[in-house]
Amino acid sequence: MEALITVLPGDGIGPEVASAGVKALQRIAEVYGHTFEFSDQLIGGAALDAVSDPFPPSTAASCKESDAILLGAVGGPKWSDPNAPVRPEQGLLALRAALEVFANIRPVQIFDELADASPIKADRLQGVDMIVVRELTGGIYFGKKTRDAESASDLCIYHRYEVERIVRVAARLARARCGELCSVDKANVLESSRFWRDITITTIANEFPTIKLEHMLVDAAAMHLINQPAAFDVIVTENMFGDILTDEASMLAGSLGMLPSASLGDTARGLYEPIHGSAPDIAGKGIANPCGMIASAALLLRHSLGLQEEATALEQAIHQAIANGVRTADIAEKNAPVVSTTEMADAIIQRLH
Repeated sequence: MEALITVLPGDGIGPEVASAGVKALQRIAEVYGHTFEFSDQLIGGAALDAVSDPFPPSTAASCKESDAILLGAVGGPKWSDPNAPVRPEQGLLALRAALEVFANIRPVQIFDELADASPIKADRLQGVDMIVVRELTGGIYFGKKTRDAESASDLCIYHRYEVERIVRVAARLARARCGELCSVDKANVLESSRFWRDITITTIANEFPTIKLEHMLVDAAAMHLINQPAAFDVIVTENMFGDILTDEASMLAGSLGMLPSASLGDTARGLYEPIHGSAPDIAGKGIANPCGMIASAALLLRHSLGLQEEATALEQAIHQAIANGVRTADIAEKNAPVVSTTEMADAIIQRLH
């Protein structure tokens, strides 16, 4: 197979982990006889510094020509002025809009070997294997915003088609797993959530009658993610709730650095990134965990390129490295030996034969 992959290293630790993801994909191409071409482009703060645009036209063109996009991270304190007319995060929102990716898929699976790395008691983590599906292009993040000296507002709007299409994505995933779907909202307070719930009920009843649908308020979902996370199979929720819950769920795995994500639309082209941020406090130190990025590369292989065997091999290589005791600082036990970002990536890549 031949594929063009746009790489957006971005800011902070983004370039370090993006390099690890590219190395993993290059190794996959070598082992399985594929040809992957990589196009490095600017986004976020790096793009602001270089061309005063967080999502330059050249980046947009490369992304639209590619089969998939691999993203490092965006933002940092250098560009954190809340009153700045343009911020790095606007580049990420523009990227999602340009690619028309509306479904963010975040798998959360616990390695037994890392149970002690989590702040959650190990017995609560047994059997945790869930997917959180977050609506990505609607809701309060994209609504009209106003502010004056005395007040500020953010408008949350959801349209029927936005709810239907994200519920369909989640239902298909649930159907291929245990057939259980939990829709998270705040229907006891918000009209947009009551709308979300009604559309979800109708969509599942009409199109996925075999799916077992449960509704849960977002505050209860936050509690259950800590208290009984293994009870969840597939979760679907709106943009802001999903943003918060997925970061919470990352603590089950012990570190933000472990978890991948895929942002998908109606085409095979997808956006793949680890869920951690730019982590400017550790940028340039060579200690960032590349596992989330390499796992995101596995999702790229599976969802955009249709390479199931290769994706599974890469995921197994991550697990094998972890099982053999290879640890970056964020997942290591106290006083245990740790490896660098590059060493962790190499340990994974060496297990691809």
